Amino acid sequence: MNDWHSWAALVVFVGAYSLIISEKIHRVAVALGGAGLMLAIGATDDVTAFYSEDAGIDWNVIFLLMGMMMIVGVLKKTGMFEYLAIWAVKRARARPYRVMAMLVVITAIASALLDNVTTVLLIAPVTLLVCERLGLPAAPFLIAEVFASNIGGTATLVGDPPNIIIASRAGLTFNDFLIHLAPLSAVLILILLLLCRVLFRKSFVYDEDRAAEIMELEEREAIRDPRLLIQGLVVLLLVVAGFVLHPVLHYEPSVVALLGAGLLIAVSAVETGDVLAEVEWPTLAFFAGLFVMIGGLIDTGVIDEVSGALADVIGTNELAGSMIMVSASAVLSGVVDNIPYVATMAPITADLVHNMGGAGDHVMWWALALGADLGGNATAIGASANVVVLGIAERNRQPISFWQFTKYGLVVTAVTVVVAMAYVWLRYFGWG
Repeated sequence: MNDWHSWAALVVFVGAYSLIISEKIHRVAVALGGAGLMLAIGATDDVTAFYSEDAGIDWNVIFLLMGMMMIVGVLKKTGMFEYLAIWAVKRARARPYRVMAMLVVITAIASALLDNVTTVLLIAPVTLLVCERLGLPAAPFLIAEVFASNIGGTATLVGDPPNIIIASRAGLTFNDFLIHLAPLSAVLILILLLLCRVLFRKSFVYDEDRAAEIMELEEREAIRDPRLLIQGLVVLLLVVAGFVLHPVLHYEPSVVALLGAGLLIAVSAVETGDVLAEVEWPTLAFFAGLFVMIGGLIDTGVIDEVSGALADVIGTNELAGSMIMVSASAVLSGVVDNIPYVATMAPITADLVHNMGGAGDHVMWWALALGADLGGNATAIGASANVVVLGIAERNRQPISFWQFTKYGLVVTAVTVVVAMAYVWLRYFGWG
């Protein structure tokens, strides 16, 4: 880091991150301001920021979010989320902790099958309605679901975007992730349920009157537009099928989501303007600014310096290397969004694996995946799902502050990362 651009880019990023933490300025304004400064000091340029796959805005993420937000916006008009909210509360007998446990498990399973961002887009509106019905604060439930989405997404190749990058670079299959990471993910969800019972215990206030009112409701009456609901669900199923068939169709998830949104608008009677009004534009702008800022760190070599130093420390010791990889990746993914972090670390990990003799169990790749995916829970901007949920909460006048999220996120991350390290040691070294 001898170039002044590297130091300037680091100062801009640290300054922007500090402002996001302090919450004295809105995070969208900070992200866009930081992106502008990166461009102004020459840490990156317009071509890199807008067109580079490695150091620019990840348009696949932006348009995936946009397409799914449009589909969710249409489904909201049908009453489907009210139906699901009443159904979930009745099945849990209106007991707050049971409701949270049900939503956490549903979120984790859905995140493994779809992806964590799509899942939180679908589950957050249900959660907000559940909490409104029960008179409960929404923040603890939304935060718990974010944790569940990142942990559940760890289980499969499609569950979390970093896993897709790792699978492509390491030549791993969907079944590889199921065999190596799904068992740990299931254990971590059980641990998360126990942590939620402790961390959010003050929020589990049972209101007998509200509970009685909800138990008397008929969920079917919540459906306002059955025809639109059928159209929306058919399109959603087609989109999910498109995600699953990505290896065959070779359509990026963003393309599938936009095609689905366009099809739903075309076949339904919903006004296009009404659908676009449901898009979380501030969230998309925040992502764009964040990608440009991180791109400045990549383009000036700051992230390469950090990753290279990590590689020097690890050397050829696979046991020590895997432990360092899990813990260091968890820390760095909590600070830098885990997608660009994994994109930067993937070639370095490949070199490490080669130097270690190319171990057949891919332990270094699993260590990278676990650290990046679980570390995303550490802070409010550690993973895409976190940012999306904070945007939805703010829009629905249930804002979640950076520290409100992070004080719980650090605890959950610390516990799950320690368990993950124990799992890696036992499975790949202890039992061997």
